[in-house]
Amino acid sequence: MAQLMLVRHAQASFGSEHYDQLSPLGRQQATWLGEYFSARGLRFRRVVAGSLQRQQETAQLMLSAMGQTQAPVQTLVGLNEYPADALYTSYTQGRDALAHQRADARDYWRTFRQAMLAWAGDALDAVPERWNDFGQRVRQAVDLACGDVGRDDVVLVVSSGGAIGRLIADTVGAPAATAIEFNLQFRNTGLCELISASAGLRLISYNAIPHLERSDRRHAITFA
Repeated sequence: MAQLMLVRHAQASFGSEHYDQLSPLGRQQATWLGEYFSARGLRFRRVVAGSLQRQQETAQLMLSAMGQTQAPVQTLVGLNEYPADALYTSYTQGRDALAHQRADARDYWRTFRQAMLAWAGDALDAVPERWNDFGQRVRQAVDLACGDVGRDDVVLVVSSGGAIGRLIADTVGAPAATAIEFNLQFRNTGLCELISASAGLRLISYNAIPHLERSDRRHAITFA
């Protein structure tokens, strides 16, 4: 049974013109997680990430902190996040998401949760990906990441909160509303540990942040 370390990317640049890049704090989060893995003595048989900049940067910084700078990062676009901007635009009928984020971040997230629920209920028009298609491509990507690895191998997968939330909900047989809550509560560089076996995936731990659970790092617990 291979072990799967499923990590959400580090803090990106929420509320900026270019969200898809790590903030300075995000770079530190990724480095700390790599150091944590190194202290555990982990070496990854395979490292996989989506194609988004924030996912790739997170994987590379973690590997650098582990001293595995020569380890290749396999890119699987199936690990990319859902089309958040398109969901928000469809649900709000064209409202400016960035302006909403800057004006009232809490209200933005309340609105976005409703957009997600509408998407999961197949109630949004003009979106590039349906809820069911999203779940299928994430699971297919994870199956590819875990394919052809040995019983005692460890695989690192770096993805995003929505993709991870959907995978975990599907793994435990939870409904769409739970997948959305998993997504919105997932912390940057949060870690899920799973076992990949012939019978499927089994969840061991969810949304853990052992590398941040110290008094001098509480400020580094972020959600966006």
